[in-house]
Amino acid sequence: MKRKVAMALVAIMALSVLNGCGSEGDNSGSASEGSTANSIFSGELEENVTIQVLENDTAISKGYFEQLIEAFNKEYEQYGITAVDANMDQYLDLANDGPYGYGPDVLYQANDVIMQYAQGKHILPLPVEELDCYSKIPKTAWQAYKVSVEGNDYTCGVPVNVQAPMLYYRKDLLPEDWKETWDNNTNDVPDMIEDWKNMYDFSVQRHQENPEQFGYMKSLFDVYFSSGFLFSYGGYIFGDNNTNPEDIGFAAGESEKGAWVLSQLASTMNEDCIDDTITTNAYSKLADGTYFATLSTPDTYSTFYDELVNSYVADGASQEEAEEKAKENLVMTGLPQLPESGNLTEENPKLVDSKSMGGVNGYAISSYTKYPNACLAFVDFATSYEMIMLRNETLGIAPAREDAASDLGGLSKDMFEELDKGNIVLMPSIKEVSQIWTPGQTFFTDLAKDAFRSEAEKKYKDLDSMKAGLTDMSNQIHDAIYTLE
Repeated sequence: MKRKVAMALVAIMALSVLNGCGSEGDNSGSASEGSTANSIFSGELEENVTIQVLENDTAISKGYFEQLIEAFNKEYEQYGITAVDANMDQYLDLANDGPYGYGPDVLYQANDVIMQYAQGKHILPLPVEELDCYSKIPKTAWQAYKVSVEGNDYTCGVPVNVQAPMLYYRKDLLPEDWKETWDNNTNDVPDMIEDWKNMYDFSVQRHQENPEQFGYMKSLFDVYFSSGFLFSYGGYIFGDNNTNPEDIGFAAGESEKGAWVLSQLASTMNEDCIDDTITTNAYSKLADGTYFATLSTPDTYSTFYDELVNSYVADGASQEEAEEKAKENLVMTGLPQLPESGNLTEENPKLVDSKSMGGVNGYAISSYTKYPNACLAFVDFATSYEMIMLRNETLGIAPAREDAASDLGGLSKDMFEELDKGNIVLMPSIKEVSQIWTPGQTFFTDLAKDAFRSEAEKKYKDLDSMKAGLTDMSNQIHDAIYTLE
């Protein structure tokens, strides 16, 4: 831990908004990567100060953040540096609130949110090569926090964990004879976990056997989760590796096949899939056995786990028994494969890997902070091996640090491999990404509604109409970015 004290002495004496990341101001000169950041962080560690940290709501509610700031404050007590909860909405608008003195000193957010602030110079470029975690985090994760200004690169955030959709399911809700009926390749992995065709078949069967129960359930409304089905068949967000918003690719390739898969899956659900109802009730519905499976991100594992423990206790198990059962029966795994044809009723289909929209959550430092050195010390401490491992233990995250991911093994390691293979498509780190959500929600909502419309009323009856719908969605995004801005 003492190395962090030394690290924190790399500091700022003076600061102005012009020193923030982005394309405006003086930091776009002939500096190489990191030189501007190093010139900013070049003073003495501030002492006897309090820094406000904006953390993820789940990290706060599950107790991780309290442990983090307690450990940091103890380590830096000799300097009088204290980190506190900013006690603000995690979706605070730093661009509008920061200039008026309302905002955190350090913020934890997804890369697409942080980098929107970078373009407005509301966060600082960081001397990341000086951080303990620098060599432990792969270039793909760092890339999510880079901004290029007149040929010079600056890094404006520090990766903490990789986010991507994962399949959650209840092992104890599998049929008792699943090895005979749902393991055709005899590899001891249930068929419905391996591919979406079998998940569809299982969902149909489970609902037919009990109309109050469902197989796979997820809100199509949620663009973050639904768009991966489009990417699996050639769709993308923006061109040139998500840097060119003039090229919008949700309708590219054979992405209409992904829309068809979603439409077929919706037909096994109820109308809750139309809006965000399933997204919000999945924790309790998986716990009470109404749902067999859903999609969520790794950092929600603890919430699913707690709900399942409470359900077992309500059924009469002791706390210890409930915790053991939950650990055994709550499974978080990678995404099933997809049929190349997009047809979930095809027998023995050729399968392709599923792709998903992902992100990298991390820390950034506000350009409006009065204590940048103390903030840098906090970020270095919070991204240390010890604290990242504690974050995983508490929340179930997939660490961005390769040493932590390697030591944890399993899904954390697998996610790095999926990222390297291109199966996790990181959200663009440009402000235009904010315009994809509303048109996307409109399309996916309509697609979900089709499952509950009469044949005559259906809007998307075939692949051609789905292609047209995705093209219209892309045009709406383009208009929102350029015509209506």
